Amino acid sequence: MTDFARPWTCPFCPLLCDTFGVEAGAGGALALVGSSCPRAGAALAACSATPSAAVPAVEGRPCDLDSAVTAAARLLANSRQPLFGGLATDAAGARALYALACASGAICDGPPALMQGVRALQDRGGFSTTLAELRTRADLVLCFGGLPTLRHPEFLARAGLAADDARLLVLGDGDDRFETAARLAALVEGRAVEGAPAPLAAAAERLKAARYAVLVFETAGLGPHGALLIEMLQRVVATLNRSTRAATLVLSGSDGGNDGGNGGGGGDGAATVNQVFTWLSGLPLRSHAGPHGLEHEPLTFDAERLCADGAVDLLLWVASFGPEPALPQTSLQMSLPRIVIGHPALAAAGADVFIPVATPGIGSDGHLFRTDGAVLMPLHALRPDTLPTVADVLRRLTAALAT
Repeated sequence: MTDFARPWTCPFCPLLCDTFGVEAGAGGALALVGSSCPRAGAALAACSATPSAAVPAVEGRPCDLDSAVTAAARLLANSRQPLFGGLATDAAGARALYALACASGAICDGPPALMQGVRALQDRGGFSTTLAELRTRADLVLCFGGLPTLRHPEFLARAGLAADDARLLVLGDGDDRFETAARLAALVEGRAVEGAPAPLAAAAERLKAARYAVLVFETAGLGPHGALLIEMLQRVVATLNRSTRAATLVLSGSDGGNDGGNGGGGGDGAATVNQVFTWLSGLPLRSHAGPHGLEHEPLTFDAERLCADGAVDLLLWVASFGPEPALPQTSLQMSLPRIVIGHPALAAAGADVFIPVATPGIGSDGHLFRTDGAVLMPLHALRPDTLPTVADVLRRLTAALAT
């Protein structure tokens, strides 16, 4: 066995755990050391201890990087309205993506669940906390929608909780979540709620009695109208803060599936891209760098809607951490020209131009924001890589577009 890194920051979940190691066996596959996390284990098993031999391709034919960049620049230059999606990259890739969006007049959209959280924050605001504060100060942790351990296997360990911890409550798991959240908000406000289940009433009393309560939820698990649920949960927290202390911890991870073709709730770097775009432009994702300047339209600039309505004529997809997020089915059905800058496993996605890139935290260094948004974690390469980074490719593409 070869020990690559100890500790190592895992880029495959927004918790960004940094207390584990990685080793490689005789077969060349990477393996996790110090944890049994299934997400990290599966992602590492799909990586190799040796650099990838993947090469760029134009219309399915292998080529060199210069030829692929030239072909991609030609497609972008001929596009009247490009759309950038996927957004699975690190902070440096996000900065380069923003520059290319401004140069090409692109609309950039993030995963639907991530954008629901952004909408709720825009509409009503909210109270948030960090993993460290939850671990050291919270005397009650309410997980809404079920325990988040499927998408975030290390959550309980990071929160300093056991599955049977007396501080841990679970609500809205299998119930009508909107009714549960509305009743909980009313009970916390001290209003009578006819027919409220005894466990819900008890949960409301425990929240009011807690010195510091934290409501935990996953954006990817709230469904298509998750913004309304988030607003109700923030209403609970706002009420509690009149007499005690409370906050939310939003877990922004992907659901590991297609999720409408645009990833999950901000895992795989999308939440980092949203932060970078916001600090560079003052606007979050679902924004357009157009002839009238920067425009933000959270409903109009939904990627699925744009593709279905034929409102865009090119898709540039970035996915550097793995084969997910996959390209949206609507883009395939509409036969949009597609530029894919991503993991070597996406070579079979049928892109007009495919450029394989290194995975941050495996073949290249980088930075990602942790799920609580408070810490920018450094990623360190486990091994050298022959592939360029997303930032390298996008900078070359921006330069080619300007010539």
